[in-house]
Parts: sequence; C-alpha cells; structure tokens
Amino acid sequence: MREISSLYAAGTPAKFRSTLLTFLAIIAALCVIAGIASSQEASDTAGKRKLFESIEWKQAGDTGRLGDVGRLTVPEGCRFTESKGARTFMILTENTPSGDEVGALYCGTAAEGNPEDVAHWFVTYEWDASGYVKDDEKGSLDSAKMLASLREGQAEANKERRRRGWDQLTLDGWIRPPYYDEKTNNLTWAMRVVAPSDTSVNHSVRLLGRRGVLKVDLVSAPSTFERAVPVFDGLIASTTFIPGQKYSEWRSGDKVAEYGLTALVAGGAGAAAMKLGLFGKLWKVIATFFVAAWKAIAVAFAAIGAKLKSWFGKKDKNSASTPAAGS
Repeated sequence: MREISSLYAAGTPAKFRSTLLTFLAIIAALCVIAGIASSQEASDTAGKRKLFESIEWKQAGDTGRLGDVGRLTVPEGCRFTESKGARTFMILTENTPSGDEVGALYCGTAAEGNPEDVAHWFVTYEWDASGYVKDDEKGSLDSAKMLASLREGQAEANKERRRRGWDQLTLDGWIRPPYYDEKTNNLTWAMRVVAPSDTSVNHSVRLLGRRGVLKVDLVSAPSTFERAVPVFDGLIASTTFIPGQKYSEWRSGDKVAEYGLTALVAGGAGAAAMKLGLFGKLWKVIATFFVAAWKAIAVAFAAIGAKLKSWFGKKDKNSASTPAAGS
C-alpha cells in the first residue's frame, strides 16, 4: 500500500483527504483511550496487590485463631488471616464487611496430575454472638421458603452493591439444600450465585456453639467447586470451639438466640451476597485489558484498511477497464 504522504499528492480529492483525516483521528483517539484506561487499570490493580500483601497471613499447618471462640488448622495450599486481615480481604473481593469477621482463608488447589493448573477460592469466618440456637426445627426445614427469603435479602444487598458500583447478584438456586447434622451440630447448604461477569458457588456451614454461631462460607467458581470441597471439608473438621464454647456445654441461664435453624439459613443473605470477585483474577487483569484494548484498535485498523483497499481497488479497476487513448 502506498505511503500516507502520497495520499496528499496533487489531484487527491478533498473529500478523500477529509475522510482519511477523520479515520486517523479515530485511531489517535483509540490509542489515547487505551493508554488512559490501561494506566488506570494498572494503578488500580497495583493498589489491590499492595493491599493484599499488607495482610498478615498464617501459612499451611499453622493454627489460626477465630476470635475468642475457636481455632482451626490452615490446610495445605491455603493461607489464613484473622479478623483485621479478613475485613481487608472482604473489600478486595468486592464484599461488604459485616464487622463480625474473625478469619479468612485464600487458597489455591492444583488439579490432580497438573500442578500448574491452580484454581483459587476463599473461605470467610464470622462469629455471631446471638446465643444458643435451638435445633428443634431440624425436621421441618423448608428449602423453598428459605430460598425465597434469601432472594429478598439479596435484593436489599444489591442496593448497597449498586451504590458501590459493584455487580448485582442473582441467587440461581440450591446446589445442596439445607441439611442439619445432629452429630456435629452443623447446618450446611450450597447455592449458585450469578453475576453479569461470572458465576460462583457459595457453600455455607453454620457451626452451632454454646453462645452463638460460627458462620463459614466457601466461595468458588463452579468449575472449582468440586476441587475445593474436599479441602473445605477437612477445614471444617479441623475447626473447633475452644473449651467452654461447645454446643454441648450449654447450661441453663445461658443466652438463647431469638431464632432457629430456618432463620439461620434465611438470614444468610449477607453470605449469599459474596462472589468470586476480582481477586481470583487479579494477576490477569492487565493482560486481559491489553488484549481487549489492542484488539479494538486492530479492528479499527482493519476497517480502515478495508475501506482504503475498496477505494484504491475501485480506482485501479476503473483505470484498467478504461480504453487507452488511441486504441
């Protein structure tokens, strides 16, 4: 293709020059927009990474403290932070801190036989000192009514998410309906949560204690869920109340919660409002953006090239079909 400067040779139509200048202006604008956006994205990503690294983490094998009520053993492939770090982590993953956080884990689980295929997921712990929750509703749990209540709660949570500029979430339904284990005094359920940009799974466990409830929530992508569950189950097994805080140690005169098992699930809208947020993809943000930005510019160049080709092709074709003088 001829040099740009040759387009301004004598005889180039004014309309053509005007159109070309317009296209060149579009290219320049695209480059400026891409540069500004990528700079802002890089700055935002760097800020999140710095905030993440400021969190004080315990490593695999360490004992993690859950406030003054419980302990856990940090699983392989995971790192754990206590209440202060957990609140920071919630913000990083675009979740609203409740103020009740007593811990959080960030984990990476490799696929079997492929250590380079690592899936990221996280777990949050909250302590609700509402009192001893009676389990007399264990035989009458209505999952349909619970889901309806959760969806109402999510609609309210979405108002806050809109205010913060975060994705709104939809509760797609149960993956595992609520189930109460009398032996461990644990209430468990799992549901699918849909956002415009991704889908996540919230797997929730409520560990009933003498003076309240430990709320434990696993958040992962659907493709990661089955890989994360065995590690999560081991984590739950290693999570214990300290002496004096166990469900079986309740004594007459202790505070009794004003709600039962049904409300414990239905009141879990805060947990359902969580998602696999930006952090699981943090290291890919810049690369993803550059690919998208430069792809848009490439498309613009292709469109311009196609237009120029059509002009020059048409001109050459017309020239070739015009009989030479004196033929």
